[in-house]
Amino acid sequence: MSSEFHSDPDGTAATPAPAWQPPKVAKRAAGGASPQVEVALADVRSKIYPRSVSGIFARWRIVMVYVTQIIFYGLPWLQWSGRQAVLFDLGARKFYLFGMVLWPQDVVYLAVLLVVSAFSLFLFTAMAGRLFCGYACPQTVYTEIFMWVERKIEGDRLARIRLDEQSWDWRKLRLKAAKHSVWIAIALWTGFTFIGYFSPIRELGAGLLAMSLGPWQWFWMLFYAFATWGNAGFMREAVCKYMCPYARFQSVMVDDDTFVVTYDHVRGEPRGGRSRRIDHKEAGMGDCVDCSLCVQVCPTGIDIRDGLQYMCIGCGACVDACDQVMEKMHYDKGLIRYTSGRAIVDRLTQSQARKRLMRPRVLAYITLLGLIVVGFVVSLALRTTLRVDVIRDRGALGREVAGGFIENVYRLQIINTGESPLELKLSVSGLSELSIVTADRGDDHVHVEGSSNRLVPVLVRAPAADVTPGLHEINMLAVARSPEGKEVVVTEKSSFFVPR
Repeated sequence: MSSEFHSDPDGTAATPAPAWQPPKVAKRAAGGASPQVEVALADVRSKIYPRSVSGIFARWRIVMVYVTQIIFYGLPWLQWSGRQAVLFDLGARKFYLFGMVLWPQDVVYLAVLLVVSAFSLFLFTAMAGRLFCGYACPQTVYTEIFMWVERKIEGDRLARIRLDEQSWDWRKLRLKAAKHSVWIAIALWTGFTFIGYFSPIRELGAGLLAMSLGPWQWFWMLFYAFATWGNAGFMREAVCKYMCPYARFQSVMVDDDTFVVTYDHVRGEPRGGRSRRIDHKEAGMGDCVDCSLCVQVCPTGIDIRDGLQYMCIGCGACVDACDQVMEKMHYDKGLIRYTSGRAIVDRLTQSQARKRLMRPRVLAYITLLGLIVVGFVVSLALRTTLRVDVIRDRGALGREVAGGFIENVYRLQIINTGESPLELKLSVSGLSELSIVTADRGDDHVHVEGSSNRLVPVLVRAPAADVTPGLHEINMLAVARSPEGKEVVVTEKSSFFVPR
């Protein structure tokens, strides 16, 4: 290992630097940033002009744009039993998901969903790298939409470069204004749809037309619209390269058997330009013609030929571009393809490489994810629509009332998570001759509307002659029956206090 030499302050002597010491970064004489920092900043500031490309993976990206946006924009408008099918009503603390209503007490399901998302992340990344980023990530999807608008108005790559480099005139102003107008319209509609998941979208639309939205509704709609406009219109690849944490996770979850966009350096090197009329193999050249189209179509501006990089989002644009060049040169396609690093080095076929996808780590992820999902679905299916919480009245633990009875006061927090109203019949056991009645009606029946809760004061009485002083365990039973004839039984434990 070579050693650097550091000069003394007077410049007369030089001493070798230890091998372990990193090299010093040279700075400009007038002070300021180092050349390395300047190069990094120039890379950040430089604008990328992705070239349009066609092919099978480009078509898949278009399909995913349609699928994701139809779901996102259309879901809030669906109706279910006279209400919005999907609504996260934070004010009422109710989450409506088609025929299911979730309450704050169901936060455990959110925790399970986070666990499912984490294991899905591990599984998908171990198998296919950042495939989600390239096809379904909101940043990628909206960047594709905004770039499509940009190409339609300003033209393809070279036309956009020339437009940005020319001085401002009426044509440039007109094109830029038209582009941003469409961008802002899409962003505003996106912001409106976003808050439509948290506030009934039909009422929201009426309020927007009447300009009568609340301050928080205006804030979040405009904030989300601004974020969409800024991220998809200006920041684009910077979000993927410098802000997305998933890019950093990838390096520890990808191995030699992971299917990622890979350049076949064994087949492609040495690269270089050539005529289609020569036999490039006899000339000692690889299949790569060094056309740089793979770089021009890349939305993050990287060169996939430099190897796997965390900036690669796995969109496959370079695969489509390279296949088109290979077809024109009458070479075999797949110089850049979805495959594993091991397949390139060991010259495995695609079928052989796919067989290695089901390795122990992936099988473990699939097993754990499957068990969690099955448990989650079963738990949701068996989830009772009735919840009863017993709250003792601490102000009156036990008292003797007329008729020779000992009376305890409770409050029942009754939650009906179903859509249908319930008729409840209350009963109590644990001591002889216990009785229970509601404080307001004086009977043992309670009516609870669908997707609602009630706080019901109840009185539990026992003959004073039949109970001994102290604290006794009791069971409160609530039998609910829906108009459809479904019966739900809930039992809650509590205690009955008898004073001395």
